[in-house]
Amino acid sequence: MSYFKIHVSLAKILLKMSKKSFIAGVLFSLSTCLSAQEIRETFHFLSLPKSTHIAALGGENISILEDELGNALHNPALLSTVSNHTITLSYMNYMTGVNAGSAAYAFTSKEHLTWAFTGEFLSYGKMTQTDEQGTVLGSFSAKDILLGGLFCYDFNTRWSGGVRLDLIYAHYEQFTALAMGVNLGLNYYHEEKEVSVSLQAAHIGAELKTFDNVREKLPFDLTLGVSKDLRFIPVRLSLTMRHLTDWTSSTNQKESAGKKLLNHLIVGIDIKPIQSFYIALGYNFQRADEFSLEGNSRWAGVSCGAGLQLKRIKFGAAYAKYHPTSSSLLFNLSYTL
Repeated sequence: MSYFKIHVSLAKILLKMSKKSFIAGVLFSLSTCLSAQEIRETFHFLSLPKSTHIAALGGENISILEDELGNALHNPALLSTVSNHTITLSYMNYMTGVNAGSAAYAFTSKEHLTWAFTGEFLSYGKMTQTDEQGTVLGSFSAKDILLGGLFCYDFNTRWSGGVRLDLIYAHYEQFTALAMGVNLGLNYYHEEKEVSVSLQAAHIGAELKTFDNVREKLPFDLTLGVSKDLRFIPVRLSLTMRHLTDWTSSTNQKESAGKKLLNHLIVGIDIKPIQSFYIALGYNFQRADEFSLEGNSRWAGVSCGAGLQLKRIKFGAAYAKYHPTSSSLLFNLSYTL
């Protein structure tokens, strides 16, 4: 299943609806799942980045330790590094007519325990509904919504663990679905060596209410991440390895074992000339491979971004391509009360 295929279930619903009427937006939905041979999973918007820092580092990173709440949304084990009473907002222009956003709040209740709450959405915009003769019957909207809670506990100065529980809702015209998911994260940080290692099992769960009485899986992902600060220059390197339980799916079944391994990797680099400012670059091998097969390899797999802190306020912006026909911009704003 392709990384940037945002939601195969939307295509299923629209195809089912086309038995009753022709929908002008169906071509958009079909274009998001051209390479899908089987439809086994749903709620793929869960894989989109919520943090500009994460987006700039290739779209996924579970090991960078910063006072950034958006990073903890990707791994709850990172929540302990977030300041008490922090609020963060994000907005992504995913592609034309498709927008995503999130809001989160974090607080500490005890010395070693940190909590957070988040709300996220992905709106596919308005779609025109017509009958078979082309008569406009009206319009409908499609959206995904998530409400989540996180907590993180520091076992000691090096080990921390976190849990995230999500309630996920999808509404496409008159069709709805409901699911629950859990993320389990673990982080190890060696302060003297400035190395961080994380392991996360994400999107463990199932649908509670289905679109068409066919129960589908959440996009489960077992991820391993390592980040290392270089000693004499203000640079941090990151390596993230995704889909550790899935070595069979591929954009090209004939590709070599080495190519399949690369398609599991995301590499990133942070440059921090001063403590309050960073520049980040990333490369996603799987996304680059997918775009090359789609015939659009320009900037394929490349992402970049920057962030600035002004006292209690943090700003961030990132650029990436999650679809071969358009680019995406993501913005973050955080404030510590």
